[in-house]
Amino acid sequence: MPKVTEEIDQVVIKFAGDSGDGMQLTGTQFSNTTAFIGNDLATFPDFPAEIRAPIGTVAGVSGFKIQFGSNRIFSPGDEADVLIAMNPAALLANIDWIKDGGTIIIDSDSFKTKDFEKAGYKSNPLEDGSLEAYNLIEVPITKLNKECVANCDIENKSRNRSKNMFALGIIYWLFNRSLEVTENFLDTKFKKLPEVAKANKAALKAGYNYALTVELLPSSYIVKPATLPKGRYRSITGSLATAWGFLAAAEKSGLKIFLGAYPITPASEILHELSKHKNFEVITLQAEDEIASICAAIGASFAGSLALTSTSGPGFALKTEAIGLAMMVELPLVVINVQRGGPSTGLPTKTEQSDLLQAVYGRNGESPVIVIAASTPSNCFDFAYKAAKLAVEHMTPVILLSDGFIANGSEPWRIKSVGEMEDINPAFALEGTENWNPYTRAEDKLNRTWAIPGTKGLEHRIGGLEKQAITGNISYDPNNHEEMVKVRAEKVARVANFIPDLEIDGDEHADVLVVGWGGTYGSLHTSTSEMLADGKPIAHVHFNFINPLPKNTAEVFAKFKKIVVCELNDGQFVKLLRAEIPQFDYLQYNKIQGLPFSKKQLITEFNNLIGA
Repeated sequence: MPKVTEEIDQVVIKFAGDSGDGMQLTGTQFSNTTAFIGNDLATFPDFPAEIRAPIGTVAGVSGFKIQFGSNRIFSPGDEADVLIAMNPAALLANIDWIKDGGTIIIDSDSFKTKDFEKAGYKSNPLEDGSLEAYNLIEVPITKLNKECVANCDIENKSRNRSKNMFALGIIYWLFNRSLEVTENFLDTKFKKLPEVAKANKAALKAGYNYALTVELLPSSYIVKPATLPKGRYRSITGSLATAWGFLAAAEKSGLKIFLGAYPITPASEILHELSKHKNFEVITLQAEDEIASICAAIGASFAGSLALTSTSGPGFALKTEAIGLAMMVELPLVVINVQRGGPSTGLPTKTEQSDLLQAVYGRNGESPVIVIAASTPSNCFDFAYKAAKLAVEHMTPVILLSDGFIANGSEPWRIKSVGEMEDINPAFALEGTENWNPYTRAEDKLNRTWAIPGTKGLEHRIGGLEKQAITGNISYDPNNHEEMVKVRAEKVARVANFIPDLEIDGDEHADVLVVGWGGTYGSLHTSTSEMLADGKPIAHVHFNFINPLPKNTAEVFAKFKKIVVCELNDGQFVKLLRAEIPQFDYLQYNKIQGLPFSKKQLITEFNNLIGA
């Protein structure tokens, strides 16, 4: 039968297999090609937590989900239209997340009796009728891949490693993608191993040609480019965007970056990326532990650098005393916490909004700092930039919260020029200033000035003991201590005058207001937007500024009868709201499964609230 091409608006694809099957690379290459074509997209990489989980088991399954379309995409989607399952464990781990009637493509060479037993199947899913609701396509990927690389001069043990490219070739044909972007990537990646590049390209083409000729795939699909604001775009992950946001802030402020970090999942990519940019005079220090990394950053801040330290929840716990030190001596410092599931080691490769209360309150004494949260992979750039601006202009630490979902996820990002960004004006003390004192404060921000060591006339003491107002000398005076505690708190509170107001998205006259913060934006916005399109009375506000809260927060809340706070934790932001704005009743919707919200679950919950 002649094959036809159908046009569709959006698609969700899930690549899944063993950790060694290259599913993350496969998904990333499909994402890059999709971004190059001009579709809008959002991705969700899903890693196994164990470094060497047993091969063929559910614990070792690695997945990569992407939703792309000709319209705006804000989340990686819920149920997949297409699942590529490289083994039975990948099928078992994802079968509940496939649409009825969806397409499942399997590597039939990996679906043998021993493979079913490893995965935990009690019967053969290919024969027991459990897959009758799906369009199952069995492809001998392993066998066909070995045949297509037979003429390549590579080691025998390496011949099976390109089967992910064979699977990618099938999907490229199915959705009318060009092979060129991935072929160029392979040539670059294996520049010193041309036979390996040749094998992977051969597998990619073989998969494409197989899909072109096999009768099990009667049609392919076209997803037209999305209509996005004009500009030059690239696909970007949250961690990459975070690193680049700091590079832009350094360029705009005239400061040099110092990053002190200890490797920890999922924050390590920020260290990896910034370490590549010595051409921008970036200094990165991989310290021996978390405490050393932040203390080195505080020293760099004292010396006049844009000082950063990156970590995740367990490392953040170790940094708390030093954050208190930076707060007390009033030096600019940005602490990036890429949140993951906790407590303790917890779920190191899964996402969770687990560290909000730790960020706001987790220090001894009265130690308020600025806390902000990015909400999408691309706006990690904007909030990294904003964190740097607030730190150096208000002379206090800023905690920037990201999470595993947006750090590893990707989406199109419109490349910005430095000229279109806000100015950053570090609060430097100037040589020759008469009657200068280290804790003389500006009237509007209450910030002290930043005196660089070695500047004549600006000699001063610094340390963790309480400071005397104005002079900065050590003081045990009880009244002075109370004064300094209150002025440091007021300094952070006044940041509310320098951040944007909270904006309502949706029906301002609706009864139900959905409240979110940080990385849940995509799921909440997608759900409420779909309900608004169906004529449902609902509104959504999303918080990026946590401490202090936007000045108009209470004014916005007063417009609605029901306020439901949605979080990937057991209710941390709602505790903060009840403490800071207690005059409202807050409902909660929480999920603590290491996974983002599902649109279907959210819409069901919100419809119940509207109906009630």
